[in-house]
Amino acid sequence: MKKITALLLALLMLVGALAGCGKQNDTNKTDKLSIVTTIFPEYDWVREILGDKADNAEVTMLLDNGVDLHSYQPTADDIVKISNCDLFIYVGGESDDWVDDALKNATNKNMKVINLLDVLGDSVKTEEVVEGMQETEHDHDHDHSKEVSTFEDDEVQDRSLSDWAGDWQSAYPFVLDGTLDDAFAAMAEKGEMTAEEYKTYYQNGYKTDITNIDIEGDHIEFTYEDSKKVGSNYKYVGYYIQNWSTGTKAAMYRFEAEDKDSGAPVYIEFNDHMIEPAAAEHFHIRMSNESFDAIVDPENSWPTFFPADMTGEEICEHMEGHDHDEDEDHEHEEEKDEHVWLSLKNAEVLVNAISKSLQELDPDNKDTYATNAAAYIEKLSALDGEYQAVVDAATYKTVLFGDRFPFRYLVDDYGLSYYAAFVGCSAETEASFETVSFLAKKVDESKLPCVLTIEGAQHKISETIVQNTAEKNQKVLTMDSMQSTTSKDVANGTTYLSVMEKNLSVLKEALG
Repeated sequence: MKKITALLLALLMLVGALAGCGKQNDTNKTDKLSIVTTIFPEYDWVREILGDKADNAEVTMLLDNGVDLHSYQPTADDIVKISNCDLFIYVGGESDDWVDDALKNATNKNMKVINLLDVLGDSVKTEEVVEGMQETEHDHDHDHSKEVSTFEDDEVQDRSLSDWAGDWQSAYPFVLDGTLDDAFAAMAEKGEMTAEEYKTYYQNGYKTDITNIDIEGDHIEFTYEDSKKVGSNYKYVGYYIQNWSTGTKAAMYRFEAEDKDSGAPVYIEFNDHMIEPAAAEHFHIRMSNESFDAIVDPENSWPTFFPADMTGEEICEHMEGHDHDEDEDHEHEEEKDEHVWLSLKNAEVLVNAISKSLQELDPDNKDTYATNAAAYIEKLSALDGEYQAVVDAATYKTVLFGDRFPFRYLVDDYGLSYYAAFVGCSAETEASFETVSFLAKKVDESKLPCVLTIEGAQHKISETIVQNTAEKNQKVLTMDSMQSTTSKDVANGTTYLSVMEKNLSVLKEALG
């Protein structure tokens, strides 16, 4: 959760005190309305309503440098602008948790505030996890953002054995005794195999006669089923890039035993889905006494180890994608889908609410604001009709995103179905093998001509999905969620309507 730092709060108190002391002598005070918005759509709507009265207001867009709403942190200058403004407009979801503190300490106690989610009320949706979508994990002790399955080879970094330090236990016994059956059942609900088939798949992959691994410093000790213990010091010899048949990759970190007569495996390699130094949450290990090249069938043999203090039930929950933090005994609340601006129908409601606030703040120009808002809402409604016409005439009624999916409001407006790698507010950037495989199969099954992605320089997941389809010839198209629109884009003529018109063109091609 985002919190304003004590420094910023102290600054607010100082600003308020100075404003109070110098109020009578303030020669810089203007009669212009001060309007602060967080994101581009709000900013553009305000400009449309102001029209030729724009000189009557100073309008600020806080997220004007391409920073994403979900990672934005207000600066001291941002807080001061909010504190003194006449109208503050923000989205109101979890990403805006910092706003309550900012408003509580605001200098202008008569400020009008518009929370987009509050305006829309029951129309606001919760984040939805659909079939095949990679669920966001909530483990607070492990940085899942470092787990990757698609990457450039030059992004891989060397790592030391300390990344795998600790006492580890094999997950194989929990497959055999049925402890993980619930996880396999959950996989079957989303995947292409039955629960029994998943169990067989994992039983073969997890199979090993090693029960425990203890790693301390440069030393690794292996405990076998017969309680025999063997160990050796190991030296790091580099990494190997494993290219899987699915088009995804893994970095295999290789270590060689210094004491080759110890009875411990001589050549071992770790894979924990990471490509840079970080503490492992779990790992797969493969080994040979002959050479690294002699390691057999890495796609079907991947003995897996979890921390020794985890119970079988906790490992099962981990495999189902749940949180295992013992200190957190509450369930996660459903997160609201914040991307309300991507619905033209929502935009009409929100523009009307902004217009009313401006009319109350500036009654001398209320008729102008009302007229401008009505004209703009007509344009929104007309474009809404164009979207519906395109969908009605389309060959396909499904879209598939190899990316986050912020367009739920849009697809729901027109009755489209969708598949995606992640929910809209996810911080994930790398899709798992299972996610890529599932989405590629859906492209084939639905015969979709395109895989969609959102704005940004990297479209590796979408490209990997295409590479794993039967035809491998689908186009990768981009829809703009307006989460990275900059002040430079605005200066170059970008508007909310222009972006939504371009999105319509992309959608038309994607639907055929």
